[in-house]
Amino acid sequence: MTPAPIKPQIEFSDFEKIDIRVGKITSVVDVPNSKKLMQLIVDFGDHTRSIVAGIKQEREDPTEIEGRQALFVLNLADKKMAGVDSQGMLFDIGYADGETPCLSVPEKAIPNGARAG
Repeated sequence: MTPAPIKPQIEFSDFEKIDIRVGKITSVVDVPNSKKLMQLIVDFGDHTRSIVAGIKQEREDPTEIEGRQALFVLNLADKKMAGVDSQGMLFDIGYADGETPCLSVPEKAIPNGARAG
């Protein structure tokens, strides 16, 4: 892989606007009538959210990520995807570069809801 060029510089205040948090994936459910989408139910410590992610074709068994912690973007507008509400975005690595994506995970267990940055 050839790394992509670095995006234009932003101010630190722009970065601070993104709410990235650790959540534990408690269940992974198929989104009917979709070739790509799975619904993740994610525990953020003080609440749970439905996060729809295009991981169905990226893994032999998408449910293998149940019980894992990962990073999620929480302050995006809710979006209905294939009829299922998504309340954030899985923050994975590799998709934008044409690589098989993998989860962005903390190196050790950390409380659900802990913020990145």
